[in-house]
Amino acid sequence: MKTRLSLLALSIALISGNSAIAAGGGGVVADPGAMQGKHFDSKGKAPSTFTVDLQNGLRKTLPFEDKRDFEESKRGFIAAPTYKTIMADAGNVAWDMGSYDFLLQGKDFDSVHPSLQRQAILNMGYGLYEVVPGKIYQVRGFDLSNISFVKTNTGWIVFDPLTSKETARAALELVNEKLGKRPVVAVVYSHSHADHFGGVRGVVDEADVKSGKVKIIAPAGFMDHAVAENVYAGNAMTRRLYFQYGVLLPRSPFGHVDQSIGKNTAAGNLGLIEPTILINEPFEKMTVDGVEMEFQNTPGTEAPAEMNTYFPQMKAFWAAENITGTIHNIYTLRGALVRDALAWSKNINNALYRYGNEAQVMFASHSWPRWGNDRVQEVMRTQRDSYAHLNNEVLHLANNGVTINEVHNIYKQPESLKSQWAAHSYHGSEEHNSRAVINRYLGYWDANPATLIPLSPKDSAPLYVEMMGGSGKIMAKGKQLYKQGKYREAMEIVNKLVYAEPNNTAAKDLLADIFEQIGYQKESPSVRNSFLGAAYELRHGIPSGASPKSNGPDMIRAMTTELWLNALAISMDSKKAAGMKFTINLSTPDNGEKFVVEMSNSALNNIKGYQDKNPNLTITVNRSDLEKVMGGQTTFEKLQAEGKAKFDGDRKAFEQLRSTLTTFTPDFELMPGTKGKAAPPAKLNKDPFEAPPIANSDGA
Repeated sequence: MKTRLSLLALSIALISGNSAIAAGGGGVVADPGAMQGKHFDSKGKAPSTFTVDLQNGLRKTLPFEDKRDFEESKRGFIAAPTYKTIMADAGNVAWDMGSYDFLLQGKDFDSVHPSLQRQAILNMGYGLYEVVPGKIYQVRGFDLSNISFVKTNTGWIVFDPLTSKETARAALELVNEKLGKRPVVAVVYSHSHADHFGGVRGVVDEADVKSGKVKIIAPAGFMDHAVAENVYAGNAMTRRLYFQYGVLLPRSPFGHVDQSIGKNTAAGNLGLIEPTILINEPFEKMTVDGVEMEFQNTPGTEAPAEMNTYFPQMKAFWAAENITGTIHNIYTLRGALVRDALAWSKNINNALYRYGNEAQVMFASHSWPRWGNDRVQEVMRTQRDSYAHLNNEVLHLANNGVTINEVHNIYKQPESLKSQWAAHSYHGSEEHNSRAVINRYLGYWDANPATLIPLSPKDSAPLYVEMMGGSGKIMAKGKQLYKQGKYREAMEIVNKLVYAEPNNTAAKDLLADIFEQIGYQKESPSVRNSFLGAAYELRHGIPSGASPKSNGPDMIRAMTTELWLNALAISMDSKKAAGMKFTINLSTPDNGEKFVVEMSNSALNNIKGYQDKNPNLTITVNRSDLEKVMGGQTTFEKLQAEGKAKFDGDRKAFEQLRSTLTTFTPDFELMPGTKGKAAPPAKLNKDPFEAPPIANSDGA
């Protein structure tokens, strides 16, 4: 049987126009066998007896008697649309809630951690819900995040307009159909991740924003972080999200079942309209068309720029993505700066003491609301304490000598938190979050000199294989450990063999079988997807097809010239730059920016606000035209021929720079021996001055 994840299917899944993205497998990879419980992969294995026994034990010990989340997730339901599929303007499927219908059969899946299955079912909420009678509404299940609508005197304030234009537009149409058509008077971006602003063009027209008819409100630093967090290592992040977000996995009990804070990410057109109002103070009050709001800035929590909102008239607290139905990522597996668990806890505590004493409902950009002051305070305290305990206990262990390579096997939540669903780590995991805390404070080194400058895995693995007696003995022992349900022990030795012998198909298949069982057992979909995604690539190789693309015109416009120049320096192959020395002045008259770009010692530097007195070359081009180069719509040569770019001086400096630049593609191996089994994506014939791919930060 051929795998259903064909190269064509992947291409369809990941392409939807120049500004589309598909993190989390938003491009639909549905599995027709999911409803029948059939494995999508001819090499896939059923849950072992050890995995089944583990799941059965969890079903008996987890607090399933607490059903409040199910009651709250259904409360206020008004209507679901008649459709489950939303098409992108480019013609592909942007969203398909029906691809997860296998979760609604009432079955227990032994291939899914029982707690994760519970979360996956909770995230199946689909349609329009009332949060505060006659005042606040949400559309859930149209994207990874929720879109919220607050009724004003004359219209709507939209909170977090999803990832894509198409899903946001469909949500607004549903609201207007069921509640009466009203204009959007304001949009609030709670934070700088794409699933909270990308659909803005589906709910407002930019002309209305520019005229002042519609306000767009965001936390200080929003524009910088909306792009900057995802540029410098964007290509690597894009490749790694194939694992964390399960991009390659069909929706199946054996594949993608959930993304913890929502089902998945929509694969439509991502846009961005610049905010017109920035919230700069720690607490800032504002009234918009009769609705009173107080914004609480919470920088450095779930996002570098983020804010909560309180509605005193309605006693309603909007928790952005700081308090959802899961403990979040302190470290995001696809890649991001490590977050501050203590700061996160303290910001929740500030909200608890400032708003928690009177709030009667708490709602957020993911998950479902909580009603009643006691319940609101309970969940706020649970999540506050979870982040605080994580930070403090891990550092307590570190101060007693526990290292980054041990802490994930030692750190445990207290029983009082384990018994509360709001303390469960779906988006994060105790294992990788505990390591993140040590990494934040002490870095990656465990203070053993042997691990400070270790051999690369491909160099050390042959030594281990030789000392263990060769591949035959390792395979025999690995199979024995697998049959005993000792999957992590089996992983330890078989992984060495795969690195030593990347073309050993039997070894890769065994490691894939091991990864699959570990994935089935994990509560966190980020961890589950990573193991199952790696298993798929070990069995079938890296798939071909186009990669997710998020460099639409709005994102390019938001990328500063300095950020672009910094990214060029990263794309530069320093070996090719050996011996080069030149200075280029760059001037963009339409916005008054000036830069010096200097090549020296195989490093490309830039400084804003200066011009060199004796440059090798001066380039003058309007920023509006430079954006077309950054977006791949034109080249410097074409602009020069059109009289829109001026080169004064020795063009050799420009050509030297061009000769050093690399075009990144996310087709590198994450697991050894996986690149040769399927044709990798062809190197794109891109202008090297085009901006590098911006990684998608949905839910990250």
